[in-house]
Amino acid sequence: MSSSSDASRRMAKVRQKGTGAEIALRREMYRIGLRYRVDYEVLKNPRRVADVAFPGRMIAVFVDGCFWHGCPEHATWPKQNAEFWREKIETNRRRDADTNERLQSLGWTVLRFWSHEPPTKAARIVARMVALADTKHRGASTSANEKN
Repeated sequence: MSSSSDASRRMAKVRQKGTGAEIALRREMYRIGLRYRVDYEVLKNPRRVADVAFPGRMIAVFVDGCFWHGCPEHATWPKQNAEFWREKIETNRRRDADTNERLQSLGWTVLRFWSHEPPTKAARIVARMVALADTKHRGASTSANEKN
């Protein structure tokens, strides 16, 4: 069997959803009382799915794998098919930036974490952003009620 077919088989087994890092973050967020949607479609065209979302608060959370998204600290660059992999990872980075821009232009808060970041730290950041969104929402509701 050739090494490229071995590599293809290994890559096909790599989880795209529900990775260990995503699950650890979701467990920690749930533990601290956050309730969220999983694998939530935040854009229809082009289709983009957040790992975790708070749709009413317009917060999208992504957990990016170090290899697939080119982590500056932990990314590895394969020697086999080097150009293919570099282009694949760079395409992922461009898509991530495009997703961020599109969502932000629609009023979403986009949070991205590397898979190596501690889930407790990431969950605290998400919780702060959720609390901030709730404060803004309550403030807007109060202002609307005061006008009546």
